[in-house]
Amino acid sequence: MKTTQYFKSLSNTFLAILLVTFTLSAQENYSEFSGKVVDGKTNKALEAASLNVNETNVGTITNSEGEFVLKVSKEYLDSKVIISVLGYSTRVIPLSELSAKDNKIELYRTVTELSEVSISAFKNAESLIRKVFDNKSKNHQDESVYMTAFYRETIKRRNRNVSLTEAVVNILKYPNKSSVEDAIALNKARKSTDYKRLDTISVKLQGGPFSTIYLDIMKYPEYIFTDATINSYKFSFDKPSNINNRNVYVVNFTPKNNALNYSYKGKLFIDVESLALVSADYSLDLSNKNRSKNLLVKKKPSNVIVYPLEAKYKVNYKEKGGKWYYSYSNLFLEFKVNKKRQIFNKVYSLSSEMAVTDWEINSTDKKIKSKDRLRPSVIITDAISGFSDPDFWGEYNLIEPDKSIETAIEKILKSIEKQRLKEESTVNGRP
Repeated sequence: MKTTQYFKSLSNTFLAILLVTFTLSAQENYSEFSGKVVDGKTNKALEAASLNVNETNVGTITNSEGEFVLKVSKEYLDSKVIISVLGYSTRVIPLSELSAKDNKIELYRTVTELSEVSISAFKNAESLIRKVFDNKSKNHQDESVYMTAFYRETIKRRNRNVSLTEAVVNILKYPNKSSVEDAIALNKARKSTDYKRLDTISVKLQGGPFSTIYLDIMKYPEYIFTDATINSYKFSFDKPSNINNRNVYVVNFTPKNNALNYSYKGKLFIDVESLALVSADYSLDLSNKNRSKNLLVKKKPSNVIVYPLEAKYKVNYKEKGGKWYYSYSNLFLEFKVNKKRQIFNKVYSLSSEMAVTDWEINSTDKKIKSKDRLRPSVIITDAISGFSDPDFWGEYNLIEPDKSIETAIEKILKSIEKQRLKEESTVNGRP
């Protein structure tokens, strides 16, 4: 049976392919720590390592180069920071032992061996996965939560940055058992775009922060596994792993056949003790070029054909008080654009990521007003403006930019400063 009716285009990650027609920081009540998390043996940078201030919900995550910046309110400076990443032993370091800059934190791989009893508790890997989803109300968020998160979205043409958008957002996250979708509001945001680099084509992501929040497959399982589609996947056990000193089952999944119009392959990481989903890392199967043509495209000119080359997704959860909460997610899309009567194809990449930097149980029933809510169809680059203040983020935690993004930000700020000086000279009567 064809399952088109059950498939939702993942996370509203639609690309709008459009024709192009031709902006005093407060007193600091926090301390800032920056550095790098690496493999203690190989010195390899560790991406997506989590740093959390002990006994709080304050934290951040390393970028693809292992770098981080952690901002901690002065009331927590006597606390410790917990550093963890999948497959490595967790470290706990007093904040008092960290320098303001250039910290190097080494983590070491763990070898996890699960007993035959642990694995034989399940007839097969599929029965484990079904148990995970059956237990989601027990293991995952079952109350309303108010979150602060950092969102970043980048668009590149080959290796050149075309668009950079960053935002701090407030998220009202409803229980997983609730049919009410999560609400998101912009707190603070900035962007820079240079569509002249795109010739006559503009590439935009529809959904903004929703493109990442919908990767929470415990809240939105319909985007990947449903009762109708789970039978179309083959599940198998991989070598077990470890995160935050907890043993983790690793389950691979691949499509069994072509029964699904669109399918995924990847890995699911499951806490051995609670059977809660800890992480998911997967990609969209794009092996059939004709079938995937124009996939994920919401709008485009009639003379343009878009071929997805890669579509990767990731989501992480963190445990607190016996429950697991959405913590981080990202997506990466790469695609080729063919335009009629043009000899050369153009390759674009788009990435978005969101990290929860603080959260609290919504015991006071906080609301996000209707007028402040972003729509799931939002194109975030069209909704915000400004990139002028180098101290824009203040006390908010964010994901440290990768080198290419950092270079882009430096160029943007230099360009803004150059334009400001030029305008001042004109006002003062100087050419």
